[in-house]
Amino acid sequence: MFKQISRITLSFFLAVEFILFNITHFSNLLSPKRIEKLPLVLRTTVVNLVPKMLKPTLSIIPYGIQKKLLLTSLHSVFKEALSDDDFEFLQNKWLCISVTDLALNWFISFDNGQLMMTESNQQQDADVSFSASSDDLLLIAGRKEDPDTLFFQRRLKIEGDTELGLEVKNLIDALDIEQLPSLVHKAVDGCATILYQTRQSS
Repeated sequence: MFKQISRITLSFFLAVEFILFNITHFSNLLSPKRIEKLPLVLRTTVVNLVPKMLKPTLSIIPYGIQKKLLLTSLHSVFKEALSDDDFEFLQNKWLCISVTDLALNWFISFDNGQLMMTESNQQQDADVSFSASSDDLLLIAGRKEDPDTLFFQRRLKIEGDTELGLEVKNLIDALDIEQLPSLVHKAVDGCATILYQTRQSS
């Protein structure tokens, strides 16, 4: 029994170390300053390859780690909205956020002044769902595109309760990435800028 627990613990730490190595490696290799110096053809290739490079790594990140990272980020960028109970409309409701090209699905709700998450296989029925590619969600987060534009271009899909979807969209419009830790904020802003400029130049 002790040996089995030891193997599980060792496997967990090796998985975390592998994930951190890949994230660090990608961050150094695909830094905005490096990418912006590339010729347009190469820059476009790199931008298109990033989701394919990230998908295998993200697929092995345990749900608990995804939950911790996402909730920490959401509580940072929506700090003021949460303090004002602006998420009260999500009480006893579920929002599904789908990152289509990374096969990620997050179910989010609100209770006792805090956002909460559950695994998709435990909460199949979302009251409203938002789905888009990782590129388009990055552009929204970096304030390079607004949800309305992407919705009318059919790059952002909103399904389910219309009124609930409008409430969520209004909060996304007020999203403030400057509330994120400095390094994360710079990374999101830099990557979104490179992505936007590359698309505009293509």
